[in-house]
Amino acid sequence: MKQKIRIAAGQGFWGDLPDAPVRQVEGGPIDYLMLDYLAEVTMSIMQKQRSRDPSAGYAKDFVPLMKQILPACVERDIRVTANAGGVNVAGCAAAVKEVARELGLSG
Repeated sequence: MKQKIRIAAGQGFWGDLPDAPVRQVEGGPIDYLMLDYLAEVTMSIMQKQRSRDPSAGYAKDFVPLMKQILPACVERDIRVTANAGGVNVAGCAAAVKEVARELGLSG
């Protein structure tokens, strides 16, 4: 018997419906949540933002989304796959790690 892997898509582009990922996590059951933020024009916007502010360059709305869904994702063992880091993956990762720390989550 094959093991089933349930993958849900919650974003198709930067600015997509912000409640879609929440509905996917709450509506489950899912194993993976995939969030796609990037397109060619998005990358150029993020690069321009980063040229003005070195801490910018990623999808800023990803961080509050993670604050909203991360506790449920940890509880339900849902893995999140996203390209929200844009041209500043380290900055995005640091912001999400800070959210996890604020929520008392580790791992």
